[in-house]
Amino acid sequence: MTSPNPAALAFLATRKSQPAKLFAGPVPSRAELEPILTTALRVPDHGKLEPWRLIVLARPDMAKLAHLAETRARELGGDAEKVDKGRGQFDRGGLAVVVISAPQDVAKIPLAEQVLSAGALCLGLVNAATAAGWGANWLSGWPSHDADFVARAFGCTGRETVAGIVHIGTPGPEAPERPRPDLARVVQWGLV
Repeated sequence: MTSPNPAALAFLATRKSQPAKLFAGPVPSRAELEPILTTALRVPDHGKLEPWRLIVLARPDMAKLAHLAETRARELGGDAEKVDKGRGQFDRGGLAVVVISAPQDVAKIPLAEQVLSAGALCLGLVNAATAAGWGANWLSGWPSHDADFVARAFGCTGRETVAGIVHIGTPGPEAPERPRPDLARVVQWGLV
């Protein structure tokens, strides 16, 4: 027999990301963030490899990353728009959790499963932070996909990549509803 949880299902059915650039006021304290992290870490993890690591960024860290993003954009010959896009989330952010996908060389566990576990952790962070009453938004941006930037900023080596940067703060105005996928378009019932 199943044990439905209507409250959890209703939460998931109406959950939406808050725009990080509209966050205001305080960010979670360490004591408020730890249960969010603990909850988010309950993700599928074939082989119990923990193929990810987390870096919690506070405001001073964000300032350093904004400067590093600008430096890297200029090294790449980027224009003012690239510089602004690189700095943007760090200039405006108050607290974020960087999820580093850190796959291991284990023959029995496919690389894809390990990378997807890191993605599930990003969504787990968004859901746990939102359930705790905070605004949350999963961002990346070009610096997150630049190998030199992520090596300097987060110490990424080998196959490590940034799965996402989840900003958490006091939500601003209610996020507008956006169109959601149509089941008839994206779901196939059975084999053809």
